[in-house]
Order: sequence, then structure tokens, then C-alpha cells
Amino acid sequence: MQSEDHKEDESHAENENMGKATEATSEQLADFSTEIMSVTEMEQSPDNSPGTPPQEEKLQDSEIADAEATKTADPEPSFPPEFEKFWKVVETNPQDFTGWVYLLQYVEQENHLPAARKAFDSFFTHYPYCYGYWKKYADLEKRHSNMKQSDEVYRRGLQAIPLSVDLWIHYINFLKETLDTSDPETAGTIRGTYEHAVLAAGTDFRSDKLWEMYVNWENEQGNLKAVTAVFERILGIPTQLYSHHFQRFKEHVQNNLPRDILTTEQFVQLRRELASSANSHSGEDPPPGDDLPSGTEDITDPAKLITEIENMRHRIIEIHQEMFNHNEHEVSKRWTFEEGIKRPYFHVKPLEKTQLKNWKEYLDFEIENGTHERVVVLFERCVISCALYEEFWIKYAKYMENHSIEGVRHVYSRACTIHLSKKPMVHLLWAAFEEQQGNINEARRILKTFEENVSGLAMIRLRRVSLERRHGNLEEAEHLLQEAVKNAKSNYEASFFAVKLARHLFKIQKSLPKARKVLMEAIDRDRVCMHLPSGLLDIPSWPLLRGSCGRQR
Repeated sequence: MQSEDHKEDESHAENENMGKATEATSEQLADFSTEIMSVTEMEQSPDNSPGTPPQEEKLQDSEIADAEATKTADPEPSFPPEFEKFWKVVETNPQDFTGWVYLLQYVEQENHLPAARKAFDSFFTHYPYCYGYWKKYADLEKRHSNMKQSDEVYRRGLQAIPLSVDLWIHYINFLKETLDTSDPETAGTIRGTYEHAVLAAGTDFRSDKLWEMYVNWENEQGNLKAVTAVFERILGIPTQLYSHHFQRFKEHVQNNLPRDILTTEQFVQLRRELASSANSHSGEDPPPGDDLPSGTEDITDPAKLITEIENMRHRIIEIHQEMFNHNEHEVSKRWTFEEGIKRPYFHVKPLEKTQLKNWKEYLDFEIENGTHERVVVLFERCVISCALYEEFWIKYAKYMENHSIEGVRHVYSRACTIHLSKKPMVHLLWAAFEEQQGNINEARRILKTFEENVSGLAMIRLRRVSLERRHGNLEEAEHLLQEAVKNAKSNYEASFFAVKLARHLFKIQKSLPKARKVLMEAIDRDRVCMHLPSGLLDIPSWPLLRGSCGRQR
């Protein structure tokens, strides 16, 4: 969904017979949230994605493993002279997007493969949604005749952004260029990749180019029944060029014989339906010997044959006209929202407020009116364009809570580990979610990891303390507060945590002596102590503390 040129379902009962050819595919779409997660998590098993022939899987596994082993074992090669200068910029500040751009331009210019691999691999750990750079990386490997590595780069990119119509198109074109056309399995590989592409990105409003490529390729293969099946799917999906697809479908029907574009079952069913309709309209049985065949037999009478063909074509278009009308209504409901999306791709530059407002309103509309599948796709589109805005990731995770626990976890994980590593709220919510699921150690890990990456946030330390308190680990809660006092960077911060520690000791652990000791030590450190609020701790030593603070004022 990355290009600016880019992207329901209740059919009439009569459409069912015409759609049986794609029934298996429809079943694959039954639980889209599960499917989109499997697509976006392909990195866990990159060679098991559709489009990879089973017999190639073990071979690719071993090759990738060998490549990784070689990468680990080989000493670091010498890099171009200016590499270190550009590298230090992004190493010091990985959020410096301009620094990354200069580094990647440099390694491309130098055409130095080891340096390019190091730069691109590091870049994508921070900015995986930049689909254009995946293409540049794959092209670089291809220029060095590393077809397997180029293929792997494409697949890694599609794991990161499965909704990228452009990247799918580039990958499919790469396969067409590099696969052996004489191999009988090549067509199956390309068809499998098309299927995976439309499953992952085909419901995007701007996915028309991908669907058109699929139709054209099946036409080139001479597989007219498959062309019909693809059309039947796209005619039920609200996309930008919905009307164009219907016009092409009508041409497909008019230019080919019904028996060539329909499955045998569809053809027989349609022939019987037309025969039954003709008899019911005449009100009498046909004369003996005048029966139309009910199976796949040819009609010998040329006039009757032509009549049947025209009637069939008319009926096929009539059935799909109903699909088109329904789809047109769905498109009209979304058109204004789609027109309001001016930047459907990722960029580090802030979005305009009108863009953010449009995304929020579009999501609210789809949640209220759309299917779960369309809601998930729209969220996925949104978090590409709005990847650096935690409000949309949080909204996505909250929505998924009613549908999939693993889905929630996957959303939080992507947000926190890649795009929003320094945003506290989304980390706090992820930790709270894991705690609710009983994954206490995971909640601990999330909070601790964030605090290590972004130091100095009192709310994170206090959330860690509260977590330990809730689960009866009072000693650990005390230790965390003691550590905060000890490592404080100012007297103000030390006194703040000292008050929290004293309250914990007195209120929770019922230890008056220890609480008094903490307060007295705090006064010794911070003689001004204006920020130590009087009356905060209802313990006998508090009057002494209050008096001491008063004398300092």
C-alpha cells in the first residue's frame, strides 16, 4: 500500500453458484486477523510462505543458515574510506533519518556489498516500513548476481510490510525475470506468490494494479477459468478502480465462450437454470426431441447454440451486476476518507492534523460498519502512515482485545520494539496487558527494558514498584525504591523517591523505624526540602520533618 497510486461481501443467493470456483480461497479469508498476523510474522519461518515450492524449502533453509554462519565466521571486511564517518552518525543517533539516507546513498554509490549489507540491515531494524529501500537493497544484491540473497531481501521486506502493493509487484516481477520459464513448476510458484500477495494486500483500496497484474498473467497463461475466478474476487472488494474491473470483466465474458470461462460445475448449473427458466416462461413442456442438453454436451443446432451462448453471457453479467452494485455502494461510503489520505506511505515527517483526524474518523467508521477483515487491513494501513503516533497503535491494540489475544500482543510488540521504543504510554499499556494475561515476568521485562533504554522516568520505576506490590514481592518493591533513591541524579529526585520509599515501609511493610530512618536521611541530603509535602506520611516522625523543612525556609 506504499504508492500514492494505490486501494463486502453479502452476495445474492444466485451468486453462490458462480463463486464456487473461489470457495477454497474464500475459506482462507475466514479468519483474516490470524492470516495477517501470519503474514506479518513470516520472519519466524520465512521459507514457508505461499509461492515457495515445498521441495525448495529445505534447500533455502540450508542456504540461509550457511549464509548466516558465513556472516558470523568471516572477519569484518575493510569498508570504503568514508563509511566510518557516515556510520558514526547513525550509530550515535539511530533516530537521525537524514543520517541514514546519506549512509545508504554512500554505500550504493560505492557499490560495496558488505558495507551495504551492514548499513541496510541496521537501517531496517529502525525503519522497516521504507519499502523503497527494500527494493534498493534487493537490486543491489541482484547486481552482484546474488539471486538467492535478493529473493531473501524481498521476502524480508514483505514480512515487514505485507500491505505494500508496490513491493509485492516488484517481487513478482523479480520472480518472472529470474525463474526458469522451462521449469513446469515456475507457473505454480508465480501463481502462489500472486495468491499470497492478494491475500495480504488485495483488500487495500489502492490494490488495483496488483489485481490487474494477476488477471493479465492468468490471461497470458491461457487460463480463462482462473481469470474468471480472480474477477469474481475483485468485484466484491471496494477499490479505487472498481468500475474499471467490472468493465474488463464484461469484456472477458463477451469475448470468450461460457464453457471456456466457467468451471464444469458452474456451466452445467447455469445451463440447467436457463433451461428451467425458459420452460417456466412458456408454461408448457418442450416438444419431444427439442430438449436442451442438461450436461456438458454440445448443442448441434447452430441457432440454438448461439442463443444459449448469448443467454449465458447475459445471465453471467446480470449476476455480477448485482455484486458490482453492492460494491459501488461500499466504495461510495469510503471514497471521502480515501480522498483524505494524502500520504499513505511511511515518513518520519509529522503528518498534518487533518490527516490524523481523517485516519481516526476512517477507523471509527470501519469499526462501526466494516467487517473484521477490513478493520484490520485499515489499521495496518494506518500504522504504516502513522507509525510514529502511539495513539493509533494503542487504538489498534484496544480493538484487537475483543478478537485475538495474540493479535494484541503482536501489535504491542511491533509498536514497542520497532517504532515507538522511547514512548512510555504504549509500553505501560503493554505491560498492563501482559499482567492481565498472567504473564508477570513478561510485564517485568517490558518495564525493565524500557527503563534501561529511557532512564529518568519516575512513572516507569513507580509502575515497576506497584507491579511487585500487587504480586506480594514487597522486598523487591523496597529494593527498587532504594535503588531509585541511590541512583537519583538530583536531591529533588532523591527526596521524591525517599518519600515513596518511606510511605511503602510504613503503610505496606508496617515498619515505622525504617520509614523514619529514610525520612531523616532525606532531610540530611536535602536541607531545603520544599518539595517534601507536609502531611504526606501520617507517621510520628512527620512533625519533626515538617519543622525541619520550615526552619530551612
